[in-house]
Amino acid sequence: MTLIGGNRHDVTQLLPLLDAVPPIRGRRGRPRRKLRRLYADRGYDFDKHRRLLWKRGIKPLIARRGVAHGSGLGKVRCVVERSFAWLHQSKRLRIRYERRADLHQGLLELACSLICLRRLRTQS
Repeated sequence: MTLIGGNRHDVTQLLPLLDAVPPIRGRRGRPRRKLRRLYADRGYDFDKHRRLLWKRGIKPLIARRGVAHGSGLGKVRCVVERSFAWLHQSKRLRIRYERRADLHQGLLELACSLICLRRLRTQS
């Protein structure tokens, strides 16, 4: 997980984020080291980044700027927005009061742990 300032554009952290993705467990055998697809909104619609993703063997599914809604990416994006809504239930994460990044990171990890605990309780 990477923590950056709110005044920086998200697309600057796209490639470092992809490098930080741990191996993906799934079927038997060695875990996959890279993603197959990347879903993103219009903020990531730059040809440079599309080319870099194709070079890495990742299929970019990025909404185009200037095109009407209805690309079908909203079905996948809804999961992300729901997760943000769960995180914003924690008042300390909704508005960042901490000046130190390590304190904010700790509160973020604690909130993620509580979300996972709630999900596990409802499933069993």
